[in-house]
Amino acid sequence: MKQLSDLAFFTELARHDSLASAAIAFDVTPPAVSRRLAALEARLGVRLLNRSTRRIGLSAEGERYLLEGGALLRQLESLEAALREGRDAPRGLLRVNASLGFGRKHVARVVSVFQAQHPQVEVVLELTDHPIDLIEGGFDVSVRFGEPPDQRLIAQKLVSNQRILCAAPAYLAKAKHPLLEPGDLTRHDCLVIRQENHTFNNWQLRSGRGGKQELTVKVHGPLSSNDGEVAVQWALEGKGVLLRSEWDIVDELARGALQRVLPDWAGAPADIFAVCPYASPLPAKTRAFIKTTRQVLANTLAGVVKD
Repeated sequence: MKQLSDLAFFTELARHDSLASAAIAFDVTPPAVSRRLAALEARLGVRLLNRSTRRIGLSAEGERYLLEGGALLRQLESLEAALREGRDAPRGLLRVNASLGFGRKHVARVVSVFQAQHPQVEVVLELTDHPIDLIEGGFDVSVRFGEPPDQRLIAQKLVSNQRILCAAPAYLAKAKHPLLEPGDLTRHDCLVIRQENHTFNNWQLRSGRGGKQELTVKVHGPLSSNDGEVAVQWALEGKGVLLRSEWDIVDELARGALQRVLPDWAGAPADIFAVCPYASPLPAKTRAFIKTTRQVLANTLAGVVKD
């Protein structure tokens, strides 16, 4: 910083024909200008200005310092201007993270829409199996389920999301027992997803009427997987009842391939958030991406997600 400050000082000084006129521009005394110039020359070990009683002139070393140093200052000014523009208008590189399934099905579409809206932004979308360290990975934003536990991050809710119970019409048509209350699930084939070391066949449900009533149902079935997309496919084939996030089955629900069962009950909320490394204010590119993501998801999940 001192080198840049000295360079800016000398660049301004070289515009004047005397130390006295330079002192007026700096709003200091001539001796103060003389002392700073002397300190700069002492640091560099060269004479930058030739002084006479009335005038100053550049030495050979001073001319080089002014020419090459001025170019550096202009580059710095250009960089700072670009950064200010990035604060006010979306531009530059945006690195986005999302989970594999949700990223493929929804965030990829968001990125496509966003880049068309903001062609001066280059977007890199990286999909991962598990949440990653956004700060260490150099990401600008992550679209994920639930608020992050890391207090260094900031999160903005995009849309509401819940895990709902569903099954294919073919399964429901052949089922021998009705589904009237959560306890009836124990008499049905249930498709369970083994993830994150949770007790995979204990379904925690909440009453849809304000979520005041909670219970846990121990379910069972002949099929289980650690992959949600596989479980959805089994449900479509009529293999059993599935507890799955709305985002993952919105299309299937819309066309009737899957039907919601026990509509007064749902799993724990899994709201969708935009998560960013701590920054205030957020760059324009990040703010614009969050806005587009919220709009696209709301349109995509319209009629299923009620935010």
